[in-house]
Amino acid sequence: MAKLTVGLVYGGRSVEHEVSVASATSILGALDPSRYDVALIAIDRAGRWHLGGPGTLPENVEQSEEVTLPAVAGQRELLSVQGGRKAMALDVILPIVHGSGGEDGSLQGFLELVGLPYVGSGVLGSAVQMDKEITKRLLAAAGLPVVPGELVRRDALARNEASEVERVLQSLPLPLFVKPACLGSSVGISRVASREALAPALREAARYDAKVLVEQAVAAREIEVAVLGNTHPEASVPGEILPTAAWYDYESKYVDEGTELRIPAPLSTALAEELRAMAVTSFRVLEGAGLARVDFFVEHESERIFMNEVNSLPGFTEVSMYPRLWAASGLPYPALLDRLIELALERGRAQQALERTYRRG
Repeated sequence: MAKLTVGLVYGGRSVEHEVSVASATSILGALDPSRYDVALIAIDRAGRWHLGGPGTLPENVEQSEEVTLPAVAGQRELLSVQGGRKAMALDVILPIVHGSGGEDGSLQGFLELVGLPYVGSGVLGSAVQMDKEITKRLLAAAGLPVVPGELVRRDALARNEASEVERVLQSLPLPLFVKPACLGSSVGISRVASREALAPALREAARYDAKVLVEQAVAAREIEVAVLGNTHPEASVPGEILPTAAWYDYESKYVDEGTELRIPAPLSTALAEELRAMAVTSFRVLEGAGLARVDFFVEHESERIFMNEVNSLPGFTEVSMYPRLWAASGLPYPALLDRLIELALERGRAQQALERTYRRG
């Protein structure tokens, strides 16, 4: 069978740039070279695309040739910016651009215009999963339990900060978590334990997003479930995060080697199955496709479940929770990547089969 050319797209303009490079490095090492030719495509911080040459390390590709992919249906060839020559033809895209411009539907919309199959959710699914506030609304409407929260808009905060602080405190008891609505990797998130700390936390989150989500803190275990599939999604075994810090912040995720991941999580069979079922339900509610990591809170005493968030493009290093959950469920990292590419091609074929022209009668 002929090898597929996989465009591994990573980097990007968001604050999660470095996380994306780390994910791409791990994926490159796990893709089967007998099945795939890999085109390393790095998006630099200015938004320009670069194609790595043979043997180029992912972290160095941003210094390589600049290329472009014309937004023309059926055009699957990267073109050199200098001279317009054809640089490489692609069969499928594996986008691992975390954060804004990558997992918020922007990149997915571009790839839809091109007609290139890609791993992960489509435009709508990516956009709603990226926006934590919209996610909460949709999950709550579907009857799934969410943490009580309030939305603060940056323009309202700029007009009357004191009023916004008072509104939040009248609605939610301390302590609170304040976070940008459309960002990941715990960037811009603060834990607020006092009235005086709320305004600075709101300002910090508003540096990164026009929408700020404030949520009631829950004394709970942090449980995550990986979902895989298109029309028939499956859930992995649950895993538990045990950070050494007070909460699972950026340092706990990517710097602190003391953070413990328990896979599978020590849960009763009934609770584990309930979490897995809720993960699949939330995936469907939010128009998921390909993959997602679903994050839960489970209260210590009552074991009451709260949905936290759903991540359409979770971290993908070898030590990240998503691939480790599937490895514990019997699907090792290389086979997981194979399955994700198969799902992308499957979804691409389904999209191509849709009628594009209305014919009466």
